[in-house]
Amino acid sequence: MPELNLQLTVFLTCVGLFTAVAAVWDLRTRRIPNKLTLPALVAGIVYQLAFNGLAGLGDAGLAFLVGFGSLFVLWIVGGGGGGDVKLMGALSVWLGFAMTWQVLITSTVLVVIGTGFVLLLSLVSRGMRRTKRRFLATGKQAGRGSAKGSKVRESVEQRQERRVMAFAIPVALATWGLVIWHLPSL
Repeated sequence: MPELNLQLTVFLTCVGLFTAVAAVWDLRTRRIPNKLTLPALVAGIVYQLAFNGLAGLGDAGLAFLVGFGSLFVLWIVGGGGGGDVKLMGALSVWLGFAMTWQVLITSTVLVVIGTGFVLLLSLVSRGMRRTKRRFLATGKQAGRGSAKGSKVRESVEQRQERRVMAFAIPVALATWGLVIWHLPSL
């Protein structure tokens, strides 16, 4: 276990609080607000300059390109939320290049596992509802019509509703796990 100095205390406190608050906020509202991510980003830049100088700031810049950039591409193609992009951008400045990659990979694995679990539960639940309806023979059919050929854009609310899980939770879990793993070298 490394000696608990000012730099490590600031890092653990800020990264721990930021990821915890982001995870709870995302879970409750399916949003990660700018008023959370922007101060964390600025604080991360100040942290890097204060404790690691220009070398730390350079590493944070590369990490930002990886964290923000990769999720920005996903957001552009409709595969993620804007808050997720900003979350990884702010977090990456704190973590640095190497740990940002590790958090991205680990959180992606956790998202795949979590999504599979949620979808499996949904299928089982949906199957149970169908069986119940058939058993009770209500005679009502809940058919959903589709507007084939319509080019209606998905609203923000519809996109958030479609999300299977809050991305900040796997990011927080991945971050905490990797920080604990790397603690001896921090």
